[in-house]
Amino acid sequence: MITTESIQTLITDALSVDEVLVKLDGGHANITVVGELFAELSRVKKQQVVYAPLKAIIASGELHAVSIKTYTPTEWQREKKLAMLS
Repeated sequence: MITTESIQTLITDALSVDEVLVKLDGGHANITVVGELFAELSRVKKQQVVYAPLKAIIASGELHAVSIKTYTPTEWQREKKLAMLS
């Protein structure tokens, strides 16, 4: 069975990132990944980078839907500040 921790581990083992947050609801995952590696990537490439380590569990049917948000550390700090204001 897939867990938030197993998804976090798949991503952190494959990518050099600062933070991985996962919210799991059955076979649906909302994933937020923070890392400097996203600074020079297009939106599509960012999604592909995070999706790659998850391909096996998606193909197996353990994970049905994935929503991915990516941030650089600077963007993440700004996002957290904005969330606190709203």
